[in-house]
Amino acid sequence: MKKVEATTEKATYGGGCFWCTEAMFQNLAGVISIKSGYSGGQVKNPTYREVCSGLTGHAEVIQVEFDNTIISYSDLLKLHLSSHDPTTLNQQGADKGTQYRSIILTHNDEQEKSATQVVAQMQPLFGNNIVTEIAPFEAFYKAEEEHQNYYLNNSDAGYCQVVIEPKVVKFKAAHQDKLQKK
Repeated sequence: MKKVEATTEKATYGGGCFWCTEAMFQNLAGVISIKSGYSGGQVKNPTYREVCSGLTGHAEVIQVEFDNTIISYSDLLKLHLSSHDPTTLNQQGADKGTQYRSIILTHNDEQEKSATQVVAQMQPLFGNNIVTEIAPFEAFYKAEEEHQNYYLNNSDAGYCQVVIEPKVVKFKAAHQDKLQKK
């Protein structure tokens, strides 16, 4: 029997509001699925309201299932770090609190090594120190259904037009080579 190598992996990371993060990564070639949720905290099955309180320890994150023959884990991390400000502690724009921290949750030793290397490679691109937390993945709690595909389902909403749309446009312009061909 010939062993078949798995080509799908999961990556879990956060860079502020998961609505923004999810929207930027949805059109990448090699991305199979994205779920918005919570990770890195102490409470099992937290709700959005609980996470927003800042008392659960969770960060708003996305969990990306991807085909590593099309996009590598390290490329996803480079895109992640360039999609938000990884030098601000517990804040992205107007969103403040530990739930909005920059975080990479690694699923295995190889991902941890890659995350450490990518952060070190990208540090010279930033004026301040990268404060992105790198921690072992423990659990992912999918956010409530209204938070899934938020931008796609609510693109006419004020927050989507004022906050998310400019980020998506900037991300797509900077990373056209990584987008799905339509």
